[in-house]
Amino acid sequence: MEFIKNHLDGYGISEQMIGYLSNLIMVVFIAVVSIMVNFIAKKIVLKTIIHIINNNSYTWDNVILEKKVFHKLSHLMPAIIIYFSASIFPSYQSIIEKFALTYMIIVTIMVFDALLNALDAIYRSFEVSKIRPIKGYIQVGKIVLFIIGGIVVISNLIGQNPLIILSGLGALSAVLMLIFKDSILGLVAGVQLSSNDMVRVGDWIEMPKYNADGDVIDITLNTVKVMNFDKTITMIPSYALISDSFRNWRGMQASGGRRIKRSIYIDTSSISFCSQELIDEFMKIHYLTDYVTTRLNEINTYNLEHQINTDSMVNGRQLTNVGVFREYIHQYLRNHPKIHKDMTLIVRQLAPGDNGLPLEIYAFSNDINWGVYESVQADIFDHIFAVMPTFGLRAFQNPTGHDIVHLKESAQFSRQY
Repeated sequence: MEFIKNHLDGYGISEQMIGYLSNLIMVVFIAVVSIMVNFIAKKIVLKTIIHIINNNSYTWDNVILEKKVFHKLSHLMPAIIIYFSASIFPSYQSIIEKFALTYMIIVTIMVFDALLNALDAIYRSFEVSKIRPIKGYIQVGKIVLFIIGGIVVISNLIGQNPLIILSGLGALSAVLMLIFKDSILGLVAGVQLSSNDMVRVGDWIEMPKYNADGDVIDITLNTVKVMNFDKTITMIPSYALISDSFRNWRGMQASGGRRIKRSIYIDTSSISFCSQELIDEFMKIHYLTDYVTTRLNEINTYNLEHQINTDSMVNGRQLTNVGVFREYIHQYLRNHPKIHKDMTLIVRQLAPGDNGLPLEIYAFSNDINWGVYESVQADIFDHIFAVMPTFGLRAFQNPTGHDIVHLKESAQFSRQY
């Protein structure tokens, strides 16, 4: 500054004008230096860093570059030049330093914000992120970062110690608790969800209270985002997964088997003992040949040992069509290529009711894909309904309009003849 003043003094310029011109020249000089430093930082240093990152074998640094951490960091250089040049202007030094320092604090906050985003993105690239998501903690870190940054900026502008402002926040704790109630609840819920491994990204969960039935696609501080099977999105508060009940289908997905639990209702009036003609028909069925032979030997042996009068089928032990049918379904499922052989397989009778005798199939498909599962289930019951008449059985069905019309026509035909 003195060099500029001495140089201008040689041109016979007034002292007041020398002061204005020297200040103007220094401002222009500092601006030019700042622009040059910014140009060097972005066009040379930053491009060199980008080149190094793009040509190494690591992937985490590419994420940092993608989140523009280095781009935001480069904005500090002009502010540093301005801050250390403030002493050239004693009258405005305090104001220049305050605004330059405020700018540097804000840029630093943005750099740390970008670093947290990069940390979250890097962590998401690992499989463990689906089991232990940290997005909620990242959001808490951002809240703390912006609160502390805001306090530091305000304290710098008003010239007070940040600790004084922090101590004053104690009186506002109740207000802060109210403002950040959901965030606090979400943080506590996130810790419990993560520590107890209750839900992960990719899990299929069902929560009727919130009309949620689909896959978890994101877990944040305050919400769990679920994409339903109709492609709608449901947002569930994180703490609701702790306070309310929900169903997680992860166990089914991990087991590799999906349960089939469905009943077929048999008309009880079609249940009967097996006649010889029916037994001969059963002997032709591949899945029943060994079973019928073995059972007939057991029954005949039992009846002979106990001297049972077999002239009446009520006496002793006899084969029933529904019993043979149950065994056929069991053997059919055991040999079905889409049924899981290492999981529970039961064909059982439930308590008979107004709709006939329920015959329940309890098994697991070996493909958990929804479409395949429904197709397998449909094929099984298609086959069961088709083979029922072979066993002399009828499926129970309430009378329809067609049945009533047919009954009426039969009655009219009977009256005519």
